Amino acid sequence: MHIGKIWAALAVALAAGLLVPPVHAQNNQNNQGNNQNNGSNIIGTLPAGVLVSPEGVLRVKQFADKTGQLAKLRAAEARVKLGANLARPSELRKVSLTRLEAAMAQRLAAGQAPTDEMKNLAGLTRLQYVFYYPDSKEIVVAGPAEGFMADGAGRMVGVNSGRAVLELQDLVAALRAFPPAGKETHLISVSIDPTAEGLAAMQKWLVEISGKVRPGDANAIVEGLRQKLGLHNVTVAGVSPRTHFAQVLVEADYRMKLIGIGIEQPPVKMATYVSRANPTDVSRNALQRWYFTPNYDCVRVTEDALAMELVGQGVKLIGAHELVNADGGRVAAAAGSQASELYCKAFTELYPQIAQRSPVYAQLRNLIDMSVAAAFIQKQDYYGQSGWKAEVLLDEEQYPIETYEAPKTVETACTAIWKGSRLMTPVGGGVRIEPTSALKSSNLLKDEEGMVKAAHGQIKLEGLTENQWWWD
Repeated sequence: MHIGKIWAALAVALAAGLLVPPVHAQNNQNNQGNNQNNGSNIIGTLPAGVLVSPEGVLRVKQFADKTGQLAKLRAAEARVKLGANLARPSELRKVSLTRLEAAMAQRLAAGQAPTDEMKNLAGLTRLQYVFYYPDSKEIVVAGPAEGFMADGAGRMVGVNSGRAVLELQDLVAALRAFPPAGKETHLISVSIDPTAEGLAAMQKWLVEISGKVRPGDANAIVEGLRQKLGLHNVTVAGVSPRTHFAQVLVEADYRMKLIGIGIEQPPVKMATYVSRANPTDVSRNALQRWYFTPNYDCVRVTEDALAMELVGQGVKLIGAHELVNADGGRVAAAAGSQASELYCKAFTELYPQIAQRSPVYAQLRNLIDMSVAAAFIQKQDYYGQSGWKAEVLLDEEQYPIETYEAPKTVETACTAIWKGSRLMTPVGGGVRIEPTSALKSSNLLKDEEGMVKAAHGQIKLEGLTENQWWWD
């Protein structure tokens, strides 16, 4: 039987980052119309995190808490530990970066580590504003906040909303990309790609098995694809690959691809690539690539440039279409896939709900916001105006953040879906953040109603105690 006549479409995620354990292809014998999935390795909506081996291979690790009782217990314990003030939800909590670093410097000089309060930026769940106050030379970030705890995967989340909390280590990674004295970082990115050798081996193997396979061979074909493609490379740019920042980029990217091809269940009801793909218009050597990127018209700035607000949902998913040559090279295709476009559209429109249910996507939004904020601080020269050199935060020896195993490779994660007769292969992609693009005059939003200026003026610093670095 010719491979083109087999009513089995194989979707293959050739993306790196998280390897779904155990490492096997899975047989998803559904028609994507009845939503019945028999694959035993499908990832549900339980808390999940990542593990990186000493060799640099990332894997998904899930944590059982089906009833939610463990989360409730952790939340109750966190409220007691944090105390009433810190645990109390706030519509707008302010954090002075200059004061925070001074407080950290005191602790470090005394041989003490930063507090949990410091490491989690007093529970900020979103970076909404950046303010500068010339009189006191304070650089302040502000946004909604609440008490915080580690979820089952060790991810820091709010005790009330479950939303991901901003972490100091991530903000520091962003500030190091836009330091007081140094070049701006044009691109922060992660790219997840198969090798040309692997793609060439895949193409050769597909030719060899053409006409020799049967519908029941789907699992064997997927396993063969996984072996031929081998390991894929993870490339991180703009930040150290050994940071939590980089790990979040890779995890968010890879899990988005797992959702697209049906290995991970989406946290909300939505169109996925495999649920909408029409195999009759997909070439056998076609590759679908998906990228997270910021919505760059997201910054509203006052006329005096003393305040900025980040608006909108901040993140969108875009797609690209490529073809694979016999030698494993990739070239742009003339036309894209409607199923891919629908998946990107759904993920973008539903991003706030997805981020609410799956904290890694809220973390990704936070990383983008922090990167844009750091670029704004550098561009407006708040460093020079305030005389703040950030000597503690920007020094890896004083405040180490490069403490994670760098993600380097991952094996192919594959799935088989019974739908149509073409080989569909979503490949690679990544995350591309160009923070300075959000600060271009063509993208900046004017503070026409004066709301950002008003928010800046409502913050009072006169009553703060000497060591106080956050307040409501």
